[in-house]
Amino acid sequence: MKIVFIVDDDATNLKVAKNALDGVYDAYTMASAQKMFRLLEKITPDIILLDVEMPEMNGFEALSILKSDERFKSIPVMFLTAVINPEAETYGFEMGAVDFLRKPFSPPVLAKRIEAHIETDKLIKQSVQSLRKVYAATIRSLAEIVENRDKTTGGHIARTQRYLAIIINELMASGVYCDEISNWNLEVLIPSAQLHDVGKVTVSDYILNKPGKLSEDEYEIIKNHCTDGERIIDRIISDAEEDGFLLHAKIFAATHHEKYNGTGYPRGLKGNDIPLEGRIMALVDVYDALVSARPYKMPFGHDRAVDIIKSDSGTHFDPLIVEAFLRVAEDFKKETIRCMTIEASKYTL
Repeated sequence: MKIVFIVDDDATNLKVAKNALDGVYDAYTMASAQKMFRLLEKITPDIILLDVEMPEMNGFEALSILKSDERFKSIPVMFLTAVINPEAETYGFEMGAVDFLRKPFSPPVLAKRIEAHIETDKLIKQSVQSLRKVYAATIRSLAEIVENRDKTTGGHIARTQRYLAIIINELMASGVYCDEISNWNLEVLIPSAQLHDVGKVTVSDYILNKPGKLSEDEYEIIKNHCTDGERIIDRIISDAEEDGFLLHAKIFAATHHEKYNGTGYPRGLKGNDIPLEGRIMALVDVYDALVSARPYKMPFGHDRAVDIIKSDSGTHFDPLIVEAFLRVAEDFKKETIRCMTIEASKYTL
């Protein structure tokens, strides 16, 4: 059963609305926006009916808060008002309201309007989900092109994506950088990390797959994959005229080799001047490189990799991110074993 929040400081309006919706919707009534926000921490409605004229916090103020919170911004909001005010209605629609309904309202009309908006919202979300699947498939295809050319880093893309999710969840759980992370759409951000090495498509096969350590000139060439990746994604964003899905990918590509002390590349960014996505990916990328075999080295054990990352806190890595990593290091180890087992099974007869 769909959930409807009805927010109005008039008890009569609440009763009429609830009676009109009971049996068709799971209707919750509350007399203030403050009570609505408290309930939103526990229950997510399919639509909110919000009175415009309320004491302490009016409907416009409440809608502004809703739209600024990633958790609630997509919930349809329909205003209830006893005042005919075209300017106020225009303002409400510009803020993101889906409708205005006059009070006193007709119960059958109220039910029909809610039904229409919930159905419309469902169709919109289905369309968005379809687009996300297309974007995800496109990203995966681009990432596979890179991975199929670079024979030395098999499984790197899948592993780093999983490590990224582990450490971001830990940062959120521990309250570290949670204000910034809470504004991220992780359904978009996590898959976009697959493109962090997309710039390697511009690097020759000889350098990518060289069975040994790179020369200084070769190293300088491969360093360009950061700016090349940024440029490639920028071009896609420009052509598609849409950056929501790829903006994080662009940041990952451009900044995952920056170092916290400013000695990284391509721009030598330092400290928090490095975007948070880049600071997280820097650690994830290095961990995977350490525990994986490369033409120039055997894989390090998990414990040694942890010690190296710990020793590089404040130089290569953001200390707060290192602390978060140390708290979930065993989860990294389990994920490494799981991924390596899957990779090995592909070559088992």
